[in-house]
Amino acid sequence: MPEGYRRLAALLGALTALGPLGVDMYLPAFPVMGADLAASPAAIQRTLATFLLGMAAGQLLFGPLADRYGRRPPLFGGLALFAAASLGCALAGSAESLAWLRLLQAIGGCAGAVVARAVVRDLCDERGAVRMMAMLMLVMGAAPILAPMLGSALLALFGWRSIFWVLAAYGATALLLVALALPESLPPERRHRGGPSEILAVYLQILRDRRFLAHALASALPMLGLFGYLVASPYVLMERHGLSPLAYGFAFGANAFGLILASQVVARLVRRVEPARLLVVALSACAVAGLLVPLAVATGALWPLLAALFLYLSVMGAVLPMASALAMQPMGRIAGSASAVIGTLQFSGGALVGVLLGALGGGSPWPMALLLAVAGSGGLLAHLALRR
Repeated sequence: MPEGYRRLAALLGALTALGPLGVDMYLPAFPVMGADLAASPAAIQRTLATFLLGMAAGQLLFGPLADRYGRRPPLFGGLALFAAASLGCALAGSAESLAWLRLLQAIGGCAGAVVARAVVRDLCDERGAVRMMAMLMLVMGAAPILAPMLGSALLALFGWRSIFWVLAAYGATALLLVALALPESLPPERRHRGGPSEILAVYLQILRDRRFLAHALASALPMLGLFGYLVASPYVLMERHGLSPLAYGFAFGANAFGLILASQVVARLVRRVEPARLLVVALSACAVAGLLVPLAVATGALWPLLAALFLYLSVMGAVLPMASALAMQPMGRIAGSASAVIGTLQFSGGALVGVLLGALGGGSPWPMALLLAVAGSGGLLAHLALRR
């Protein structure tokens, strides 16, 4: 891949990392935030649920904007909103106000993911798109490795509010880099000029495409397990199993390393094997890994649980780039809207998971474990049913 594409992948990966950073960096601070804001664990978990809800709803807005006005202008607005809302989160005085600010933060941050996927579709063929998506995951995957450890360090040194000051600085820096280094990949003659009724028609067209849905659900359903892990793991691993915030950060980072490694293996394999065939193998492995998590929980020991989670999250690194690239490939000039549908399917499920686990979890590992089992199997079954 040319050096210019590597730089582009690094920038697009940094934009896609806005969501993971917004989630992962403050996870180790959940117990401290609850004590400082006089809020229950469920109230703090709702701040994550509202973030995921904003990531889901905001993409339906930015997708058509990216198809109509090009990739850069909507991205500028989204990054500015992300930075401003992050400042508001740093100054929040209650869990309720923090939840609303997290919603705005996510609406701004989701522009990075929508535009990144659309730019890849603008510039790459099918195999090239899988390799580019894998490179994005190499950059984006560093966020889950570094974010919890950075969040733990900031929490220890400066308190939980410093985490959101850092996120605001990241958003402002990303805005500057986009202005200086991201070219416009959608020329005016390829832009979609439809009004609101045509935007709705485009979304209906996308949702009626069985091939698109087969690949979109292949990423969205297994990601329910990923979001379940994000919501429940701070309480399951730190409060139930006694991990310190720093140890939790290292365990979280190990899982992210597995995700990165799997994505790079897929980037090499796809040069010799059809992506569609590889995706079925990866989804099968994801289903097996999901079923292992409840078995690990039944042992009551920490290490089997950590091993099962590592396997599930590593396989996600193989599933996501292939499923996203294959879903986007036939979308052409409506790539922004198609990217928005993928993101909305992923993050709306994540928001629902956040609410349900916040209400049912109570520190028990069983809701998380059963969710991973259902999510892993569901991705494979939905893909096979719709593909046929």
